[in-house]
Amino acid sequence: MSHALSLAREAERAGEVPVGAVIVKDGEIVGEGWNRPISTQDPTAHAEIVALRAAAQKLGSYRLLDTTLYVTLEPCAMCAGAMVHARVKRMVFAATDPRAGAAGSVFNVVRNDALNHRIHCESGLLADECSSLLRAFFLARRA
Repeated sequence: MSHALSLAREAERAGEVPVGAVIVKDGEIVGEGWNRPISTQDPTAHAEIVALRAAAQKLGSYRLLDTTLYVTLEPCAMCAGAMVHARVKRMVFAATDPRAGAAGSVFNVVRNDALNHRIHCESGLLADECSSLLRAFFLARRA
């Protein structure tokens, strides 16, 4: 998660919402990303999607079996759905998102029994640091 947090800081330096994501398989980082929708003019360029694309390319498969995705903010519905389709095994997120979180806060896409795959989820790892970064970013934006 500490690497995902450093990626979130990279997003912040680029003027993006500070979210970072890392995908690990067998102890090795196979994909990483930070938010880039503003700079790329791509509404799907969330940190998780960027990391999923990188991991799929590196592993040569759109199925990311036996991987863990670490992300600094609870995923939105789009990202949670993409993780389910990619068959990510486990997801660890830091800060909850009470407005758009899709891993239990608002929706629970990653554990929905109607879908053909469910992701094991954990939360709270470096939550204070990640939440503080997000709060400071949005306070500065509003100022």
